[in-house]
Amino acid sequence: MTIREKAAAMKLDSPKMAAQPAQIRNKALAAIAKALEENQDAVFEANEKDLAKAKQNNIPEAVLKRLKFSPQKLEDAIKGINNLIALPDRVHEKLFVRELDEGLTLVKETCPIGVIGVIFEARPDALVQIASLCIKSGNCAILKGGSETKYTNKILFSLIYKAAVASGLPENCLFQAELRDEISELLECHGYVDLIIPRGSNAFVQYIMDNTKIPVMGHADGICHIYVDRNFDIDKAVSIIIDAKTQYTAACNAVETLLVHKDAVDILMPKLNEAFKAHRIELRASRDISEKYDCAVADEEDFATEYLDLIISAKTVKDIDEAVSHINKYGSHHTDCIITEDKDAAEYFMQMVDSAGVYQNCSTRFADGFRYGFGAEVGISTGKIHARGPVGIDGLLTYKYKLYGNGHIVDDYAKGKKEFHFKDIG
Repeated sequence: MTIREKAAAMKLDSPKMAAQPAQIRNKALAAIAKALEENQDAVFEANEKDLAKAKQNNIPEAVLKRLKFSPQKLEDAIKGINNLIALPDRVHEKLFVRELDEGLTLVKETCPIGVIGVIFEARPDALVQIASLCIKSGNCAILKGGSETKYTNKILFSLIYKAAVASGLPENCLFQAELRDEISELLECHGYVDLIIPRGSNAFVQYIMDNTKIPVMGHADGICHIYVDRNFDIDKAVSIIIDAKTQYTAACNAVETLLVHKDAVDILMPKLNEAFKAHRIELRASRDISEKYDCAVADEEDFATEYLDLIISAKTVKDIDEAVSHINKYGSHHTDCIITEDKDAAEYFMQMVDSAGVYQNCSTRFADGFRYGFGAEVGISTGKIHARGPVGIDGLLTYKYKLYGNGHIVDDYAKGKKEFHFKDIG
């Protein structure tokens, strides 16, 4: 069966998936968590095969970190599933009930999007998160992982699919595309696939956006900033910056650029630079910082680069407005933070920075569906239509209008025989 044929079958079955009661969807999630735990040795063995192959092919270190499916990542994935189970069901939730006229009632109700195609690179834990979220939200999903995770993805999908179907979900609830040329075929499935969510590099996401008529939800870059304002706590600043750069350097929410108020530079940089050296972080900075701290001078390209490595660019700014302007120009609208003890400055920064996540005095690494209490995420959206930031259950739901009448016709209202009285009743 081709991807197009499978997508067509899933489209027909998507209403059946959407109609599954919460207890069946939660039962499937519990069975998936159990299957992953009981078969973890086989999962780790498959992951070792992928890692060995990747090393032979000289895959970059940043990609290897994403590729490795460690016991901690498995534990986090299972926690994410259990958190999803505990979340209230949002499918078929009434958003409002409005009486348009006597006996004519309008209901706005949530519903799944339908068939979602998710294409991701070198992230086996992403497969678990995506499949789980699609099940919780009542969506069918076509999953296409990168060739780097061939063996890990195969066993993970097998465990997830068998547990889901055995729990009562429709046969076409999930499908794994395994061949590289199936990506282009998937991108041509407009009419059957309702949404594409890509997770990967800038070039990869841009390719997806440029080669499909299907709506795409995702982000192309993760150029995140931390701005240190004039009124700041140095211990907080150093701890936050180091965490944001080193806690998981290859993540899209790791900080890439540091902006420092001119009055804060001489207070912050001596201690921070020592911390950079201790963590083997390469500093590239504006000339005034470079001359004092013996580092490379940052150029225009540095400020537009997502390093995904132990490299950080830094720049002195004259005030908060210059910081905001820099972020809105060079940033990717992902996650940006201000370090300040001034509440007014923080509120101004959060209002003026045009990003999905704006923080005060905390690491950019908090930009994550699990850490937001969403259970997991299918990805981060930097767009402004439908979903923004970490995309959890809400981002995988849309809505429909249900109108209940009793022989009502528009002509009566057009001729003035009847009038609308619009009364919200729920």
